[in-house]
Amino acid sequence: MNGKNPAAPVAPEFSRVYRLTQLKQQPLTVELSADDAERTALARRFGLVSLDQLDAEVVLTAEGEDVLADGHLRAKVEQACVATGESIAVTLYEPVNLRFSPEPDQVQDEADEEMAESSADIDDRDLVHFEEAAIDIGEAVAQTLLLSLDPYPRSPDADAFLKQKGVVSEEDAGPFGALAGLRDKLSGK
Repeated sequence: MNGKNPAAPVAPEFSRVYRLTQLKQQPLTVELSADDAERTALARRFGLVSLDQLDAEVVLTAEGEDVLADGHLRAKVEQACVATGESIAVTLYEPVNLRFSPEPDQVQDEADEEMAESSADIDDRDLVHFEEAAIDIGEAVAQTLLLSLDPYPRSPDADAFLKQKGVVSEEDAGPFGALAGLRDKLSGK
């Protein structure tokens, strides 16, 4: 055992916590920028080659017990191609549209919870629960970045590389691909 408590919560790499008391008066514009250490840690967690920029501008507005977060993030990342492994540079400019809502009580019945979640879905915002009257907009921005990444990045050379390795495309693997392969074989190609 390494002496660390496996049940202990791990602090997010890009944490920017705001107490709800800071948001009750009027909307609050928040500008976030991840430093080198935060970007390196996020790149490691998200399996990126590198994360060269992560900035966001978000307006936080109280709406009853909820907090609405509207804005955008900018990021420059390098992902590894799933076929070749080569780096692919990607620049992202993504909207941030979130609804932070208090964590439902453990004793709250399922019907009340479903009703609360369906009312939050009315405005097409992603729902994020919070505890202890504070939201972590930094972690929410990091999660928005993660959801914006291509889960299967492919370089322009990926198809040629895969074909060279004998991997057939979906088109070639289907029934018409088999016929085309037979046609090519019969014609001597």
